Amino acid sequence: MLETINGFLSGKLLIVLVVGLGTYFTVKTRFVQIRYFLHMFRVFKDSLIGSTTQISSFQALMLSLAGRVGAGNIAGVGVAVTLGGPGAVFWMWVTALVGMATTLFECSLAQLYKRTDSQGHFQGGPSFYMQHGLKKRWMGMVMAVLLIVTFGFSFNGLQAHAVTHSLQNAFGFDPTHSGMVLAVLLGLVFIGGIKRIAQVADLLVPLKTLAYIAVTLYVLVLQFDQVPLMLLTIVKSAFGLDQAFGGLIGSAIVMGVKRGVFANEAGLGSAPNVAAVAEVRHPVSQGVVQAFSVFLDTFVICTCTALLILLSGFYTAGFAGDGLVLTQNSLAAVVGDWGRVFISVALALFVFTSILYNYYLGENNLRFLLGENRQALLGYRALVLGLILWGSVEDLSTVFAFADVTMTLSALVNLVALTLLCKVALRLLADYDKQRKAGIAEPVLNAAAFKDLDIDQNIWREAAEPRERRQEVLGKV
Repeated sequence: MLETINGFLSGKLLIVLVVGLGTYFTVKTRFVQIRYFLHMFRVFKDSLIGSTTQISSFQALMLSLAGRVGAGNIAGVGVAVTLGGPGAVFWMWVTALVGMATTLFECSLAQLYKRTDSQGHFQGGPSFYMQHGLKKRWMGMVMAVLLIVTFGFSFNGLQAHAVTHSLQNAFGFDPTHSGMVLAVLLGLVFIGGIKRIAQVADLLVPLKTLAYIAVTLYVLVLQFDQVPLMLLTIVKSAFGLDQAFGGLIGSAIVMGVKRGVFANEAGLGSAPNVAAVAEVRHPVSQGVVQAFSVFLDTFVICTCTALLILLSGFYTAGFAGDGLVLTQNSLAAVVGDWGRVFISVALALFVFTSILYNYYLGENNLRFLLGENRQALLGYRALVLGLILWGSVEDLSTVFAFADVTMTLSALVNLVALTLLCKVALRLLADYDKQRKAGIAEPVLNAAAFKDLDIDQNIWREAAEPRERRQEVLGKV
């Protein structure tokens, strides 16, 4: 029954939702992801400026990459290529391209409608813009439950299963022991809250990303003469024009979109939870940063995995096997047995930071539902750690199918909200565009111009103060 429901939701509905509405947002914003592509690098550079009291824009980016760059970028791409052929990679690119506009919308709205908790830290996400933007708390509660079930519980168990069995394959480690070590390390980070999670992501995400890209570049150098032909094969097979993969065009589209969404999470409503906690001067600046993270996730890191597989000579048409093992064996075929070890270590880092991100998504939405309830928070932590231990030793294929269903439902609820709030998002973007055209290097939101909306005026009045003045005031405090 789960397979039937999943086949309809993620195989048909998800494609229409993500690609269709992503294209709509792209047109309405006049192809913002292309217009702002070079600007993304400028905003990324500005995001490196830290904050003394809140999560910085750069840390929010690292947190979102911690979630986006996970098992989906290694095992997920392997599955997509196995079931959909090289053409699946092209449809992953398409999903990411339109998804950049969707992510800019959802993360800008999460920033606009964010609030502060009892400790003065920012909180926000889809549930917040559903409650304060649409005046539909019930819708926010449904979204919160879906995110807790999908990310807080299901995906964490799956991530744990992937990493412990990868370590067993590479080093012979017992999954039970690996799971216990993983749970202890994660528990130590969970205790520190969002600040410690951000600090760990700040350290590990650049390390794992750069190392993975470096190894891919090494493979590309070794196989450089084959790269143009392989890129052509990806494009041709996406439209059924490559004879070897002509029968996989339908699977290429479905797997490309499905695994693409799983990898970059554009439109699922997950990234806005961490985008909202950043201290920025205009909501769209964080939207731009998060759109850049979709580009990094899919066009850079997923493409790295795809090229590792397709250039190795290990993969052939009709290959049937595990996506993770395919990636491991593909790298080993080019660089030797240390390739399997590298993929296992890379996956361990990817999964560790991804679980931290998934945990925070669940915690943030639990706070939305129950407020500052310490007993509920401790119970949630215990359940997450228990699922990690369980997932380390058990085959969670049924849980994976269930998670695919709840993930698609999350996308459905979130994309409906984004469509209803489209005018607000376009208004924000128009304000940002206007300031940039006037020569303002760092646009600032004038909260008074949005007083008709249910936003926290104090947050944005403080954000509008000159950075030097804010630092001076904080220093005195």
